[in-house]
Amino acid sequence: MQVNRIPILILVMSIVYIFIIPSEPGNFKLFFKIIPMLLIIIYAMNQMPRQRSSTHWLVIIGLIFCIIGDGTLRWFIIGLTFFLVGHLFYLTAFSLQWKFSWYRFLMIIPLAILGFLMGNELIQAIASSGDEIFVLPVISYISVITSMAWLAIMTGNKFAIIGSLLFLISDAILSWNMFISPVPYSHVLIMTTYYAAQFLIAHSISSVVKQSSRMVW
Repeated sequence: MQVNRIPILILVMSIVYIFIIPSEPGNFKLFFKIIPMLLIIIYAMNQMPRQRSSTHWLVIIGLIFCIIGDGTLRWFIIGLTFFLVGHLFYLTAFSLQWKFSWYRFLMIIPLAILGFLMGNELIQAIASSGDEIFVLPVISYISVITSMAWLAIMTGNKFAIIGSLLFLISDAILSWNMFISPVPYSHVLIMTTYYAAQFLIAHSISSVVKQSSRMVW
């Protein structure tokens, strides 16, 4: 399969899953949900150079944990845990590509504010619904994905940056829709941003470079 055809297949199968496949039966829907992710993993593998670094493999492992999260998200805590581990692998991969810049470094402030505000809204909604069991996992997840997005920004890799921010948007919509109030067209919004995020993170490894200690002011 030619590499330049895989993105087209990812796009087509994402559209099929989001807009065409019915919600029932659930297993049939799930089968089509993971097809774009399988293609994204294949695409990522094809993006890897002959001389592969830890960053390449960490992203691949993160993708694998995320696809397992896709398959187990019907059991929310289990699926959330797999996604959290996937983000930890992404986080580690991005940390190895750290390129210091004060401008990028200070992006931790808006991300921290966003994470705090979102977390506060979720805690209140979860507490009022009596589902306190979700509080710690959700807060842990918000902390990890926010850190992942910030470390992606610190790489200076535009694909990793946009992908991580789209992941934040996707999960914010999912959380708001699940715990706070219904979001119109939530399924379309969640899945389009999710597949785009994963594809961009996978594509980001094509431009992975050796860690640089040069400071950009």
